[in-house]
Amino acid sequence: MRFTTPLQQNAIKIMLLGSGELGKEVAIEASRLGIEVVAVDRYENAPAHLVANRSYAIDMKSKEALLEVIEKEKPSFILPEVEAINIEALFEAEARGYHVIPNAEAVNKTMNRKNIRVFASENLGLKTSGYQFVKSLDELRAAADALGYPCVIKPVMSSSGHGQSIAKTPDDIERSWEIAKEARGDASELIVEEFIPFDYEITLLTVRTENETVFCEPIGHVQKDGDYILSWQPMAMSENALKQAQEMAKAVTDGLGGRGIFGVEFFVKNDVVYFSELSPRPHDTGMVTLITQSQSEFALHVRAVLGLPLDFTFYGSGASGAYKAKSESHSPVLDIPESAFSKDSFVRVFGKPESHKGRRLAVALVLDEVENAKKRALAIVDSMSDK
Repeated sequence: MRFTTPLQQNAIKIMLLGSGELGKEVAIEASRLGIEVVAVDRYENAPAHLVANRSYAIDMKSKEALLEVIEKEKPSFILPEVEAINIEALFEAEARGYHVIPNAEAVNKTMNRKNIRVFASENLGLKTSGYQFVKSLDELRAAADALGYPCVIKPVMSSSGHGQSIAKTPDDIERSWEIAKEARGDASELIVEEFIPFDYEITLLTVRTENETVFCEPIGHVQKDGDYILSWQPMAMSENALKQAQEMAKAVTDGLGGRGIFGVEFFVKNDVVYFSELSPRPHDTGMVTLITQSQSEFALHVRAVLGLPLDFTFYGSGASGAYKAKSESHSPVLDIPESAFSKDSFVRVFGKPESHKGRRLAVALVLDEVENAKKRALAIVDSMSDK
């Protein structure tokens, strides 16, 4: 494959639909290969806007607005990076000959928890927790009673844990119904899941082209309110459990098709692996690969998009800790201690133009034995502040 500079008219061009911290790292990796980057999001000065060749702020749920910017820029590849996006625009763009990553139907299936759960469980036969879909408070009560308490309640469309809750008793149902309305996406339908008292959960980053599929070392993670706060790599697990996860990840990604990286999430209980969710893009827990691998998940994503070889080296164990804002600000400033910048640790600041309590603003990364790396990453995060 030949690469050109972004100033040449025949340069490869990627368009990011969603320009948060993950999109920013994709843009940086693409730029390193001389690829022209156009970053699109719903607000000005999103993180990827800061490093792209050009940027746009549009209504991401508007079919017309999305198609207008696609036709204006005519990208070689369209990379959806968020769930809250007009899927009909992607199908139409694909019909017009544009290359959506991994493909429009895969995005359609994975942006909606109902679509991907039915596809994985009923079409592919992957093992999952019990589940039901509901559209009313009465249906929610009935589903929770049938599946048992505690149970997990999520909007079928959302991200970063917004709208997600656990109902421990029937008294929690109304509260969960209200929490679901906070979804970033469609809260008109909910998925109610049987609670699996899992031993641990993992993200298995699975990278595929039409010619090969590779797996990163499994990533363990801790979530709070459905949003990641700590991840580490590798997650210690048996060969049997890892084999199950890899076989399931390959089955579902082969079923979806296309190119790119997929963040496939699993629960593991007594060495039995349950499929949970999937994102057809870099995963937030995978930010740990910025320090643990010769090719981060973002570099691998770009390679897969371009159809390049996917070989990489795993440097060693490490951890990532997410720093979340403690205050509200229209121009947040982070205070980071010098101790965060050692020979085997550093911080990546996302550059978000505004902060509100709980919004991710940065990530601390540490290369060390897993338990030490986890402690050090959390210590760095605890020592940081914002205003």
